[in-house]
Amino acid sequence: MFQKLNRVALSVAVATALFASTTAVAKEKKVLLKVPVYFGTHLEGLGSTPKWLAEQVNKASGGSVKVKIYEPGKLIPPKEILEAVNKGQVNAGFTTPGYNTGQLGNAGAIFSAVPFGPDATEYLAWLYYGDGLKLWREMYAKKNMNIHAIPCSVIAPETSGWFSKPIDKPEDLKGLRMRFFGLGALVMEKLGVSTSLLPSKEIFPALEKGAIDATEFSMPAIDKRLGFHKILKYNYFPGWHQPATFFELIINGDTWKGMSEAQQQTVEMGCKAAMLDGLAFGEAIQFPAMKENLEKNGVENRYWSKEMLDTFKAKWEEVASEESAKDAEFKAIYENLQAFRKDYAVWSEWGFLPRPGTIRVEK
Repeated sequence: MFQKLNRVALSVAVATALFASTTAVAKEKKVLLKVPVYFGTHLEGLGSTPKWLAEQVNKASGGSVKVKIYEPGKLIPPKEILEAVNKGQVNAGFTTPGYNTGQLGNAGAIFSAVPFGPDATEYLAWLYYGDGLKLWREMYAKKNMNIHAIPCSVIAPETSGWFSKPIDKPEDLKGLRMRFFGLGALVMEKLGVSTSLLPSKEIFPALEKGAIDATEFSMPAIDKRLGFHKILKYNYFPGWHQPATFFELIINGDTWKGMSEAQQQTVEMGCKAAMLDGLAFGEAIQFPAMKENLEKNGVENRYWSKEMLDTFKAKWEEVASEESAKDAEFKAIYENLQAFRKDYAVWSEWGFLPRPGTIRVEK
């Protein structure tokens, strides 16, 4: 009799819990995140990640959160994403701080890619188990931006340039007009290169017309889609300027606060999953493009000489010193990253087989 009563009590308790859970879900306000993206979703490994994120979050949330992706320019111009999300004109966007240095300063670019900086795994360690993510979000708060930022994609090293002729010494760069991204552009300018940050769709026409002489953009599979191999035949590695590159999902602060904890966690975890998928996918699709470039497109892959890498590194150290002197926020973030890297180097130097051209952080 006692066991029967216990079973009845248990059944009532379970039914009550299920009813409460169902009621909570029913009362939870559904959220539609309209997400304009910086890169077209046809660019595999770069623009494809937000599309993947939308598909997974839409399934995992059970309809509580819907993510709708808008191709570049369909809802808002890519360069206006940050401002629009901040003002609440759209409630979300997919971009990278490196494209928003006009609003964030060069300190923001540290959360995109750092020349001779960490690779993806070390970067992730700093973000989630160092001070990286805290500093990332504090950057927006200090600028009084109504933004909740979530790291949401990371890609492997990019190629560091497409050229029409070999670059054997630093002097060969002088006078070139080149499309270049982020903090690496400041390095190239010190070497006499005139840089511009053209969007992807404008790069090939600019090369065709002779408006620029050289370019970098992304990884081989993505560069292939943009057709650089049709004009430029010397592709240089490694991507010293972008050993890893992060992207973010930014959500309007009021929208974020209006979401339930379960909805917030669904999006946060979705972004973590998107980073894993994006990194794995990016690593898987580069070598077929590189093989095709060599075997069919007449492209010559070149690895920078030690002299060139030493030159790039020396100029980057000058840039980092100058930016730190000009901007206290840049200095604080960069020094925090460097302190983490100094400690991480103990593990890095002992834990991994060396890769060709690897440059270690000095103790």
